[in-house]
Amino acid sequence: MTFARSAAVGLIAALMCSTSALAQTGAQTGRIDPARLNEATRVLASDEFEGRAPVTPGEDRTIAWLSQQFQALGLEPGGPNGSWVQVAQVSRTSQDGPAAISVSARGRTTELQRAKDVIVSSDRPVERINLTDAPLVFVGYGVDAPERGWDDYKGVDLTGKIMLVLVNDPDFGAPEGHPVNGRFDGQAMTFYGRWTYKFQVAAEHGAAGVLVIHDTPGAGYPWSTLENSSTAPKFDIVRADPDKERVAAQGWIQGAIAEQLFRDAGLDFAALKDQARTPGFQPVALDGVTMSIDFGQKADRVETRNVIGRLPGTKYPDETVMFGAHWDAYGRATPKNGDDIYNGAVDNATGVAGVMEIARLFAEGPRPERSTVFISWAAEETGLLGAEYYAANPVWPLETTVANINMDSLLPGTEIDPNIVVIGAGKNDLDDRLAVLAAREGRRLIPDPAPHAGAFYR
Repeated sequence: MTFARSAAVGLIAALMCSTSALAQTGAQTGRIDPARLNEATRVLASDEFEGRAPVTPGEDRTIAWLSQQFQALGLEPGGPNGSWVQVAQVSRTSQDGPAAISVSARGRTTELQRAKDVIVSSDRPVERINLTDAPLVFVGYGVDAPERGWDDYKGVDLTGKIMLVLVNDPDFGAPEGHPVNGRFDGQAMTFYGRWTYKFQVAAEHGAAGVLVIHDTPGAGYPWSTLENSSTAPKFDIVRADPDKERVAAQGWIQGAIAEQLFRDAGLDFAALKDQARTPGFQPVALDGVTMSIDFGQKADRVETRNVIGRLPGTKYPDETVMFGAHWDAYGRATPKNGDDIYNGAVDNATGVAGVMEIARLFAEGPRPERSTVFISWAAEETGLLGAEYYAANPVWPLETTVANINMDSLLPGTEIDPNIVVIGAGKNDLDDRLAVLAAREGRRLIPDPAPHAGAFYR
């Protein structure tokens, strides 16, 4: 794999942001080494690392290698008690046998196929999930946002019921001139558009299950992406009360199948979808339509690890600038053309390689005024769990962490572009400073090319 100059540009942008913009002084004279980026990516994406899935031998190799590399770069251990790692306690669930999923309507029962028609799993650490003849309720976009004057849950009792919700935000894809435009962020997905948010709020409102109605533009990826990862183990942070904090069954349903459910209930899906774009929307029961879900799973409690290195600051050592990139990928899955390893070269061996290169430049140059922390996050692909665990259990205080710069998928081999795309532009107070620094080098900030995909929250 050969890295295009665009990859180096992204790293340079990160260095610009973390040095001048934050009054740092290190790494200003160093040069990005594409050969080092290439080699680190090659190693992490090699078959020896088995796709770097959490809680596998691939994780063990990854953690050992990253710890060794951080030490060789001249970093200090940045984890608890002078260690290189922060251990996160997580629950793991994995499929155990086939699932029985069916829909009953008008006296007729239709079997649905797991993965092909419906993606379903559970974050509850139990061995069996069984929902029998659960009523279905359409809850629009599943948004509860008082600060935006929006509540899709008005007057509904979801006890024992399965929610059907639309993907993304209420104003995504709205026609020009529609009153909803501007209520959220237009084509840019907000946190309310994320499937993880919809699962969480469904549990808060007492639902037994939740299925997101898939469409490729709104989700930002095709059904095949969900299908390919559907058999992989699922992970979640250990919860104090998982029965309260997680629904029994959660997942996705094919758009065409969902539309048929609405027809079976005598409802116009397109009309209801348009109604769901209004703040006055109220949940709608799919009368006469129920769903049954039954599947077994293996459940246990396991550990995964964030890898953390640090360079103490010279002037403000108690303040932290953080660079991060997740180390995990999808591990092994159903073989394709004889290959069962999802190597995760772009997503996200490239990002880890980028963080390592930034760490090298800081370590070799004058020390920065603020402390610099370099983290390789665990279990991002299964729900940002390593980062969530750190946020709940910070090694370095969040109130004195002045910036976090995340690197994900440097897209080697893409067309060279000297300009800078900041994912999450407008959500921090560094944009103006970065724009000034970029202009000094003849660069400019350009908008996120796919704001609807919600990459800032992924």
